[in-house]
Amino acid sequence: MPINLQMPALSPTMEEGTLSKWLVKEGDTVSSGDLLAEIETDKATMEFEAIDEGVIAKIVVAEGTDNVKVGDVIAIIAEDGEEVSDVEAAPAPKATAKPAVKAPTPAPASKAEPAAAPQKMEAAVDGRVKASPLARRLAEQKGVDLAAVSGSGPSGRIVKADIDSAKGGTAPVKSETATPVPSAAPAPTATSGDFDIPHSTEKLSGMRKTIARRLTEAKQTIPHIYLTVDIELDKLLKLRGELNKSLEPRGIKLSVNDLLIKALAVALVQVPKCNVSIDGDQLKTFERADISVAVSIPGGLITPIVTSADSKSLSQISTEMGDLAERAKAGKLKMHEYQGGTASISNMGMFGIKNFDAVINPPQAMIMAIGAGQKRPHVIDDSLQIATIMSATGSFDHRAIDGADGAQLMKVFKELCENPLGMLA
Repeated sequence: MPINLQMPALSPTMEEGTLSKWLVKEGDTVSSGDLLAEIETDKATMEFEAIDEGVIAKIVVAEGTDNVKVGDVIAIIAEDGEEVSDVEAAPAPKATAKPAVKAPTPAPASKAEPAAAPQKMEAAVDGRVKASPLARRLAEQKGVDLAAVSGSGPSGRIVKADIDSAKGGTAPVKSETATPVPSAAPAPTATSGDFDIPHSTEKLSGMRKTIARRLTEAKQTIPHIYLTVDIELDKLLKLRGELNKSLEPRGIKLSVNDLLIKALAVALVQVPKCNVSIDGDQLKTFERADISVAVSIPGGLITPIVTSADSKSLSQISTEMGDLAERAKAGKLKMHEYQGGTASISNMGMFGIKNFDAVINPPQAMIMAIGAGQKRPHVIDDSLQIATIMSATGSFDHRAIDGADGAQLMKVFKELCENPLGMLA
C-alpha cells in the first residue's frame, strides 16, 4: 500500500514550513534514515529523514513551495512489490487563495450635494493617472490636466517637476452635476515623498518572520530590567593564554566567550533565583544551567544550547560550542539542540560594540549581553591604571526576577570573571 509522506512538525511551534530542497527524485529507492529534503521551519532549515523504505513514486510538493501546512502530503512512497506507475498521487495541498480585490461600488447620486461632486470627480482622475500626492495638489492649484502630462518619475509617474514644467489652465472644468465615474482601486503611493527610492525586495524567510514575532512579543509582554557592570578582564585573559598553551597538543583553543559561558552558568547555579522561568502562574527554578548562545547565521539568529555548562570543563564547552556553531550555520542542528535553555548569552564584542541591551528569549527570564573588552583608565588599588574593561548588561524578566536578585547575579558574574580560577574549582 502506498505511503503518504507528510510535512513533519520539526519544532513545537511549527504550523507550516517551506520545502526548500528535495534531496531525492522520483524513482529513487530510500531506506529508513536517508535524507529526503531540506525544510525551512520557523526556527531553522533542517534535514528531513525517511522513516519507511520504498521507492519515491511521486513528489507532490515541488521544492521552493512556501506555506506547506504540517500534515500535508508532500510525496508518496511505493512499498516493495508495488508498481510505481500504479501509485495514485495524493492531491497537492491547496494554495491559500487570495481574496479577490473588489472594485469600489459607486455611491448613489444624491439629489442635492453640490459640494461633494468635485471630490468625486477628482477621485476619478486620481484613479486613472499615476501621480504623487504633491503633484496632484500642484496640478489642482495651477489648473493642469494630469491626463495631458507625461510623467518622468519611475514607471511614468507624474512628479512635481512635471507639473512645474506644464502649462496651466488645461484642467477640465469640474461640473457639480457630473455623474461620478466609478474608479479602480487607487494605485499605492510612495511613502518617501515625491520620488520612489530605488530598492530591492526579498521575501521574509520563516526564520525572520519568527524572529520578528517573538521579539515583538517579548518586548510587549515582558517587563525588562537592565543591570550593567564593568568587568576587569586581564586575569581572565591571562588564564586563557595559559590554558591554551596547555591545550595546544589536543588541538583545543579556548575563546573568551567559552569562559564567559562557564562564568554565567556557575553564577546562575550560585544565584538560583535568576535561573528561573515563568510558566503560566508557576515559577520554575532549574537545577542546572543550560546556556543558549546567540549565533548569527545567514538570514537570522539561532541559539544553540550548551547543556549543563556549570558542570562541564572549559575544553568540553569549547569543543561543543565549536561543533554547535558550525552545524548552526549549516542549518543542521537538531531540535533539542536549540529548543530550551535556562538563560542566554549574546556577545557582540567582536564587532567592537561597547555595550548593549539584549531582548529576553522567552520562556527564559534573563539574557547576558557582552560588549568588547577595551583598554580603559581604571582605578586599581586606589591608583589610576590602564586595564582591559568589558561591560556586561543583564536583561531580566521583572515578573520572575527582582532587581536585587538580578544585581546579585551580576555581582557574582563579575567576581568570577575577575577571579576566573573560582569558576574552575
